[in-house]
Amino acid sequence: MAELSMIEAIRLALDRALRDDPEVIIFGEDVGIDGGVFRATDGLIQRHGASRVRDTPLSETVIAGVAVGAAAQGLRPVAEIQFMGFIYSAIDQLANHAARLRNRTRGRLSCPMVLRAPYGGGIKAPEHHSESMEAMLAHIPGLRVVIPSSPAQAYGLLLAAIQDPDPVVFLEPKRLYRAFSEPVEDDGKALLLDTAFTLRAGGDVTLITWGACCKEVLEAANQLSSEGVEAEVIDLATLKPYDRAAVHTSVEKTGRCVIVHEAPMTGGFGAEVAADLANNRLTSLLAPVRRVTGYDTVTPYSRLENHFFPDVARIMSATRETMEFA
Repeated sequence: MAELSMIEAIRLALDRALRDDPEVIIFGEDVGIDGGVFRATDGLIQRHGASRVRDTPLSETVIAGVAVGAAAQGLRPVAEIQFMGFIYSAIDQLANHAARLRNRTRGRLSCPMVLRAPYGGGIKAPEHHSESMEAMLAHIPGLRVVIPSSPAQAYGLLLAAIQDPDPVVFLEPKRLYRAFSEPVEDDGKALLLDTAFTLRAGGDVTLITWGACCKEVLEAANQLSSEGVEAEVIDLATLKPYDRAAVHTSVEKTGRCVIVHEAPMTGGFGAEVAADLANNRLTSLLAPVRRVTGYDTVTPYSRLENHFFPDVARIMSATRETMEFA
């Protein structure tokens, strides 16, 4: 067991998948010789050869299309889109082919592919490199959307995504890539998809989040504890399908809920969770569900970037307002 950052844990999971399954292949822009823009695939071409770790042309449409074709023929491709802001060119292949292949062939074919993409802001990059549009992907029937929030999660969830018989979009919060390290064991064990993680137990209010915002939410929860408010922090990890049972159980206990995500508010995935609670746990709620999100703007340039993200102060303020309801 070693202390690894998220980017190191992702690299370890990719290496493990290549070692354990000869059908796994990796490809994308600069993933081979250069080891990827964030070095997620550094050294893999040297260990596994250019037949299994391939550089591609600069074409996201081609990358996604080749992944669909390879998966339909029995391989397990892990394709990389360098930044989520470049994923729009791949939506045609994801929505019209990858997500529909099982249904279109009435189960004769499946599409066991993974599309990896660094997503979100936090590294002072231009807007095309800072997108958080996970709700758009979660809206596509047939796609799984998975977002780790720690190195150990990244290792186990990526292995699970690669083993899944259907297409998975694996979004990696880039501001967590090297934010911290934790023990990760290279045991080849996958974590369960579609399962939320309780990062902190509490009985007063449920804070629901995913990805990079887990850091700020945990910090807010710890500070709220000094005010006598014990928050339960739920990390969804898989957005599509998300763990409704875990959310319902927590809200039944606390009666209050604040949802936090980096993406813009309008049409964000937090609205889906809020609607679900309104439909199915309304009588458990002691206060309206609140959302703390990014703003309905393009991700700003570096000097304003930190004002865009939900921060500890905004999360604490929304939680205090929720607690004011009798």
